[in-house]
Amino acid sequence: MNIQNKPDTVSDQVLISLRQIIRSIDLRSKRLVKQFGLTGPQLFILQETSRAVQTTASELARASSLSQATVTGILDRLEGRGLIARQRSQSDRRRVHVSMTGAGEDLLQSAPPVMQESFIEQFDGLPDWEQQMILSSLRRIVALTKARQKAADP
Repeated sequence: MNIQNKPDTVSDQVLISLRQIIRSIDLRSKRLVKQFGLTGPQLFILQETSRAVQTTASELARASSLSQATVTGILDRLEGRGLIARQRSQSDRRRVHVSMTGAGEDLLQSAPPVMQESFIEQFDGLPDWEQQMILSSLRRIVALTKARQKAADP
């Protein structure tokens, strides 16, 4: 950064843009907590659970790109509120199935999408090639950050 707080490099501009995205997501999550008592990740897990008749914590972790431990904590909170139910599998006692409750379905009916509606509308209005370009760029950023994480891990 130069003295006037203007980004010097494209990488500086990318990092600033990522920070702005993260800030927007954080603000959205805070609004969700105020309105519905759910964070963005909790709402996402609830939505993913509603898409399947039964699912497992590991399937939810894969779908959400969250760790198994994080998903387990989210499921604990959702179960404590009566929004999901967990039941041990009859065929494999190690597996625990997660399903929606009526209260969870009711909450989802009134909850907004995880992403802001305005973003979804605008993104869906873009030509397919532009949507794919954005998706490709974001996936590349994810891959780059994962490479750095692996290099930094002991």
